[in-house]
Amino acid sequence: MKTESPFHEGEQRVQQSFGVRDMIEPWARQVVRPYLPEEHRSFHASLPFLVAAARDGEGRPWAALLVGAPDFVRSPDPERLTIDAQPVPGDALEGALVAGADLGLLGIELETRRRNRVNGRIESYRAGALVFKVDQSFGNCPQYIHERSWRRVELSSARTPVRRVARLTPAMAQWIAGADTLFIASGYRSRDESPVYGMDASHRGGNPGFVKVESDTRLVFPDYAGNNHYNTIGNLVMDPRAGMLFVDFERGSLLQLTGRTKIDWDSEALSRHPGAKRLVSFEIDEAVELEQALPLRWSAATDYVRTLRLIDKIRESEDVTSFVFEARDGGPLPEYEAGQHLPIQLEMPGYAEPVRRTYSLSNGSGEDRYRISVKRESQGLASRFLHDVVEVGAFVDARRPAGEFVLSKSERPVVLISAGVGLTPMVSMLHELANGPGSQPVWFIHGARHGAHHPLAEEVRDLVASRDNVHAHVAYSRPREEDLPGIDFDSRGRVDAELIADLVPDLDASFYLCGPTRFMADVQSGLIERGVHPDHIHAETFGPVGCARGGDI
Repeated sequence: MKTESPFHEGEQRVQQSFGVRDMIEPWARQVVRPYLPEEHRSFHASLPFLVAAARDGEGRPWAALLVGAPDFVRSPDPERLTIDAQPVPGDALEGALVAGADLGLLGIELETRRRNRVNGRIESYRAGALVFKVDQSFGNCPQYIHERSWRRVELSSARTPVRRVARLTPAMAQWIAGADTLFIASGYRSRDESPVYGMDASHRGGNPGFVKVESDTRLVFPDYAGNNHYNTIGNLVMDPRAGMLFVDFERGSLLQLTGRTKIDWDSEALSRHPGAKRLVSFEIDEAVELEQALPLRWSAATDYVRTLRLIDKIRESEDVTSFVFEARDGGPLPEYEAGQHLPIQLEMPGYAEPVRRTYSLSNGSGEDRYRISVKRESQGLASRFLHDVVEVGAFVDARRPAGEFVLSKSERPVVLISAGVGLTPMVSMLHELANGPGSQPVWFIHGARHGAHHPLAEEVRDLVASRDNVHAHVAYSRPREEDLPGIDFDSRGRVDAELIADLVPDLDASFYLCGPTRFMADVQSGLIERGVHPDHIHAETFGPVGCARGGDI
C-alpha cells in the first residue's frame, strides 16, 4: 500500500466537504499509479489525438489537441510516453511545451467512450517530439461522452487563420452554445516536487447547450457526479485559473479560452440543472480561434440508440428491483458484453431536462433484452423514481451499452468477487461463463448482509448447478434466524482476501471486483499481498458504490 496520498490539499478539502474522503482514499491508492499499466500504454499508442493541458509563458492554463501521423504516440517504458507532435501553428500553447513543464494528458476514444488520464512533466522536447514522464495515471468514468467516429484529411499548405480576442464574437458564442463537449485544463503546484501537483486535462459533456453563454466574457456550465477524485474541482479551489477548449468536430476548428473560475456550490441556480452537483462560472481573459486547423474530422454525435419499453419489473430483494427492457419497436437491440452498463435517461415531472443515470446490465448477453437491477437509495433521485413510479409499459430512452469492465479473452481461471449490489455485472459475467464453451474453473464469491439483501440468489444457484467447473460461495455478515447455512449462505462474515485465498486453489487467475469502493480497495490490496499480479485484478470505480451501477451516484 502506498504511504503518500495521491491527492493534494485542494482535492482532499473537497472530498472532505462531500463526505467521501475516508472512502475514496484507500481505493485511489490502488488505482492511481506512478506508471502506465500495459493496457493504458497500448491505448494511448492507438489514439489519433491527445488532449493536453499546460501553461503559457505567462502561467495561464490552456487546453489543446496534439495530433500527429499514425502511431505518433509510443510508450518506450511504463513511465514514459514519446509524442511526435506539437500544438498546431497559432495555438495558445505554441512554444510552451518545454522541458520541465507540467503537462496533463487525456487520452479519449470518442467512438468507444474510453478515456484515461495521465499527469506528469515534459522530460525533454526537441525536433517536434516530446518525452513525457508519468507522475500519475488512472482511468476515468465514461459519463457524458458523445460517440463520434473520425477520419484523416489533408490540410491546405496555407497557414491556419488565427484570431485572438478578449471577448467572444457572436460566432464564438453561437459555437459554444451549441457544443456538447468541452475539455478543461486546470492545475495546482505547491513549492515541493510531489507527484500530486501539476496540470490536469479533463472532459465535460452534456446535451448541446449545456454550457451557457451569459455574456461575451462569461460562461457557466454544470458539473456532474464523477469518480469522487475531484481533480479538476480540487485544482480550482487552490488556483481558480483554467483553460477551456471547444472543438468543431465536423470542420476541425478549435476555440481555446483562458480565464478564471468561480464555483457555485449550492445556489438556487443549481436546481435548474437536474443531476448537477455544482455550477462553474468562467470569466474569459483571452480567446484563440483556429479555423480548420486539425487534420482530423469527426462524424456528428450519435443520438440515443432508441426508446426502450419496460416489459417486466421484478422485486429481487428488500431494496433491489430488476427492470427488463425491450426495444419499443420490437426490433433487435445493440449487443453488449457481460459487465457493461446501460446509460438511460428519465423524463421526470418537475425537471426541464432528462435525468441521466448509468446502471450495470445484470442479464446474459444475446437475449435481445436489457435487464438492470437497481438498488433503491433513500436519497437517490433516479432510483426512487424507478422503484416508486416507473411501471411495466413505461418508455425509457437509452444509449448503446458501454464500458471496459468485461471478461478478458483467456483460458485462465476466473474469480468473480462482489459485495452488495456489486453482484449485478458479476451475474451477467456468470451467465456468459456458465453458458459459454470455456472449461476453465470459475468462482463466484459474494458478500451480503443477510437473505433480505441478497438479490438474484436463486438465479446464481441455478447457473452454478448447470456446470461442474463453476463454484460459488456466499458470505452473510449478519445472517437472520431464517437464513439457512449451506443453502442461503456458506459462511458468516465478510468477503476478504483471506477467504478468497482459502476458496480458490490457484491464485494464478483473473479476478474481477465489484462493490463498495473500500471493499474493492481492501480485497485488491490483500490479493496483491498474496502474490496476485495487479494486471490480473480488474475493477472500475464510479463513485461511492464502486463499479456497481445499481444506485444513484
